[in-house]
Amino acid sequence: MTLTVLFCADPLHPRRVDPHFAREATAVRDHYGETALIDHDELCRGDAAKAVRAVPADLGPAWYRGWMLTSAQYTALAAALRRRGTVLLTHPDDYRRAHELPGWHDTFAGLTPASVWRPVPPGGDPGDLPEMVRPLRDGPAIVKDYVKSRKHEWDAACYVPDLRDARALTAVVTELIARQEEFLAGGVVVREFEEFDGGGEARVWWVDGEPALVGPHPDTPGIEPDPDVGPVAPAVRALGCRFITTDLARLRDGTWRVVEVGDGQVSDLPATIDPMDLYAQLPVPD
Repeated sequence: MTLTVLFCADPLHPRRVDPHFAREATAVRDHYGETALIDHDELCRGDAAKAVRAVPADLGPAWYRGWMLTSAQYTALAAALRRRGTVLLTHPDDYRRAHELPGWHDTFAGLTPASVWRPVPPGGDPGDLPEMVRPLRDGPAIVKDYVKSRKHEWDAACYVPDLRDARALTAVVTELIARQEEFLAGGVVVREFEEFDGGGEARVWWVDGEPALVGPHPDTPGIEPDPDVGPVAPAVRALGCRFITTDLARLRDGTWRVVEVGDGQVSDLPATIDPMDLYAQLPVPD
């Protein structure tokens, strides 16, 4: 069988790959792989059947590579594709486990900042925050949802200088919830703040528990740290997901820490990396 990858379609030209993923789709086709198109907008509108109508029937096992999906949207996509004879190689349970912090945090305990979380619906009340953060050590913290932070709005909706300052904590969490609006993913996460050495983050791509590609983080494609992935590998294998990413940064004492874990299907690939350096590592089903 050949490598089959489902890409997001261009919203303005539905028969073309979204320009953000065009370079990757070309690489797959140039190396005798097969591609098909998913309508991401229809998925977000809740019509998974319409979103996959351009996928040929009985396409077989496939990887998804596209814009981020909620766990519910990914589950709906997998079900719609299965009805057309296509099975996503990342199961919805594995997608949720890698995509949302509560799914991976405990597996990476000791390798990543300690965190607490609470499910909160968009626009909802986060409840008693001082009680929620009681297990965390004193000091500064980061606030995010289950998937993303608003680090570009650092002071207003991300960073808490003193975790025991209930008023400041509540203000930042409230602002995060308000600014995320309907896109608040899962709930609220509070993480102990760790100061890194300023050398940038590395993104490591893992396939079936092995480091398939090590490169820069997409936010800083010109900075290429060289992380020690050895201590992280046992946790990646214990997580049990086929295709994930870990973003690593180094403390001032030289220790590499896991900043984030993500599903590899929706993790961004830096422009400085040749897509085939990644796609050549993805297994082709028998």
